[in-house]
Amino acid sequence: MKRKGTLTKRNLWSYSTGTIGRDMAASGLFIGHLLNYVLFTKALNAEQFTAVTIIMVVARIFDAFNDPVMGNILDATHTRWGKFKPWILSGTVLTVIVILISFSNTLQGWGYVVLFGVMYFIFSITFTMNDISYWGMLPSLAPHPDDRNRLTSLASLMAGIGAFLCSFIAPTFTAGEYVIGGNAVTAYAVVAAMFCACMLLTQLVTLVGVREAPLPEREKSGRTKVSLRVIVSTIKNNDQTLWNAVILFIHFLVSTVGTTVSTSYLYFTFGYNGLLIMLFSILGQGASAVIFALFPSVSRRFRRAQLIRFVTVLAISGYALLLFAGLFLPDSLGLGKFAVMAVANLFSGLGINVYYLVTMVNIANSVEYNEWKFGRRNEGIIFSVRPFVTKLGMALAQFLSMLIYMAAGVLHTTNQISDMENSAAGGLITLVEKTGGIEGIIAGVPDTQKLVLLLFLTLLPAAGVLTEYIIYRKKITLDEEKYEQITREIEERGRA
Repeated sequence: MKRKGTLTKRNLWSYSTGTIGRDMAASGLFIGHLLNYVLFTKALNAEQFTAVTIIMVVARIFDAFNDPVMGNILDATHTRWGKFKPWILSGTVLTVIVILISFSNTLQGWGYVVLFGVMYFIFSITFTMNDISYWGMLPSLAPHPDDRNRLTSLASLMAGIGAFLCSFIAPTFTAGEYVIGGNAVTAYAVVAAMFCACMLLTQLVTLVGVREAPLPEREKSGRTKVSLRVIVSTIKNNDQTLWNAVILFIHFLVSTVGTTVSTSYLYFTFGYNGLLIMLFSILGQGASAVIFALFPSVSRRFRRAQLIRFVTVLAISGYALLLFAGLFLPDSLGLGKFAVMAVANLFSGLGINVYYLVTMVNIANSVEYNEWKFGRRNEGIIFSVRPFVTKLGMALAQFLSMLIYMAAGVLHTTNQISDMENSAAGGLITLVEKTGGIEGIIAGVPDTQKLVLLLFLTLLPAAGVLTEYIIYRKKITLDEEKYEQITREIEERGRA
């Protein structure tokens, strides 16, 4: 007999497919590569680069506080098309417009800084509309533990595919031998157009394909009012949401710093070759995609606490190997040294991505935990916590990355590369002349600059993973058994 609320194959695949384009265009290109676009296509002085960084930090903090508000608005939304789809659609269209403008302009200096600020703040609003509503839909589609594990893992797998495609296409075709149009300026514009088209297409699959379950009568009769008090009290009183949010904050803080500085470190160590950047990141993402695909079966054999313990050891071992290779293997080994570092990054990337997946499941489960404690599900508010802490963590990460770049003198090098790229885009020099000029610039990068980048690429993320594990052991109490108990009690209340 088919149980009530079973996840259908249509919803499973229609929902999960939607995040491929999202993670290519918004999470991957705009959030993950915009700073690289600025560094290698815009010639900014120290004051202008600092202004860009401050804009990113302030916009992300604004965005973070905007997320719970959007979540509360979502909880108060009831239309003939459901509570999620109208926001998914409007957020998608507006986000695509912002991304296209952001990667298709030729402004420099303070003119670019002004445009950057306007676009970044608009993105903070439009992508929040899409992101909160998309992930807020998940618990309503999969109320049972096995179904939720399947849907969370498949959606994470599809997000991983989007990230994988972005990690493959963006660096490979914007720097080095295969750069589109012979320069990064043209290449980023073309890549942005491709990714935006994919975002529109895959989000359309979700909008058309997903069949949203009707709201329970208790939610129809008690519509949530939009108020800051409700937002704060929901997050504050739900201890499992709160502590998982702390773990996610640390996760995105340290991993974003590591990812940001890794591009410059690899360019300065192994040459201005986007293909190497792609290989470095794509191995870990490929391994993580396998884990995401196997997670439903793995979660039936191993408890989440066991998985967290294993991946903590795996991640820290990966960072230790990465540091050892960077410090003690000579640059003269070339691709041999690169291969060791890429394998080390595979281990660390696998560990931190499993952390993210487990934490996402825990946050989804805290929806029922909230209903069990307070009689309200509040999916919108609870799922707004994920992007809320993500953006806070990434805001601080951007500030730290700016300090690292300024301390290491990275901006001096990237400005010279940016001048070469813009000269090639304007037809002032050939591709061969540009390539030779950039090789000369990188050859002059001092070893101390690379050492600073390496230390922040390894030691900070390793410390973050260890801190996450300590918090998980001490504060996360909503395990598999307790969740089963909670869902049984909720069902009994419903029957009563």
